[in-house]
Amino acid sequence: MLSYQHAYHAGNFADVHKHLVLYAVVEHLLRKESAVTYIDTHAGRGLYPLASGEASKLQEHRDGVGRLWQARQRLAGEPLLENWLAALARVQRGRALDHYPGSPWWLSQGLRAQDRLRLFELHPGEHGHLAEQALPANVRRVHGDGLAGLLQGLPVSTPRLCVLIDPSYERKAEYSEVAETVLKTMRKSRHAQVLVWYPLLPAGRHQALLDGLRDHGLRKVWRSELTLGGPGEGHGMYGSGMLVVNPPWGLEARLADTMAALTPLLGDACRHRGDWWVPE
Repeated sequence: MLSYQHAYHAGNFADVHKHLVLYAVVEHLLRKESAVTYIDTHAGRGLYPLASGEASKLQEHRDGVGRLWQARQRLAGEPLLENWLAALARVQRGRALDHYPGSPWWLSQGLRAQDRLRLFELHPGEHGHLAEQALPANVRRVHGDGLAGLLQGLPVSTPRLCVLIDPSYERKAEYSEVAETVLKTMRKSRHAQVLVWYPLLPAGRHQALLDGLRDHGLRKVWRSELTLGGPGEGHGMYGSGMLVVNPPWGLEARLADTMAALTPLLGDACRHRGDWWVPE
C-alpha cells in the first residue's frame, strides 16, 4: 500500500516535533570532525510548497509550524528554536512562510564534505519529487524500501551513523517491522544513533513498536511524546512520538527547555513528555 503522501500534512505539529528532535541530534553530531553517515528510510519529497493543492487542502501547517513562525521574535531567547527557525527561513522565497522542508533538507543542510546522506523513498511519485530537489553531491537518492536498504548498507564506512526511521504506518505490521529493523541495526552498529517517529492514535498501535523493543531489552533510549489531547478525544492522531537510541549527552535537558517554550504556542491542551525509556 503506497497511498500516503505527506504533502497533505506538511508542517503540522508532528513535523515540528520530529524535526526539532532531529535538528538537535544533528547539531550535536556536527560538534565533532569525524564523518557521519545519515540514513533516512522514508524520505518523502524533501520540500513542500505550502500553497500546493495538497498542503492547502487541510492547511495543517497553520496550527503547527505557522504558530512558531508567527512567534519567532518571541522565541529568539531559546537557542534550539532560534537556530531551527533561522534554518527554516533559508528555504522561504521571501519573508512569508511559503515552504516547509522535509527530513532530507533538515539532514542535508548541515552536511559536510566528509559526511554522507542516503535517502530512501519507495513511493514512485514521492521519489520523483525528491529527485527534482537540489541537494549536495554527497547525497544519494534511492528508489526503494528504506528498512531493507538500511540493513543491506550496514556497517557503514564512516565512524558514526545516524538513522531516521519515519514511515507512514499505513499497515499495522509496520510497527513490528520497525522494531525488528531497529534491533538488527543495533546488532550491526551498536553505537548508531537511531531516531524513530511514531504516531499516537486512539487505537494505540504504537504499543507494538514499544513492546517489540522492550521484549529485547533495548537500553539507552530517550522517549519524547508531544500530545494535543488524549486518545479518547477524537479519531485522528492526537500526538507525536520520538524514540532516540543512543541519544547525545544533554539532549533530554535541551529538549525539555525547547518544549517548555513550544507547547504554549500549540494550544492549552498541548503537553510534552520526555523520559528515559527503561524496558520492563
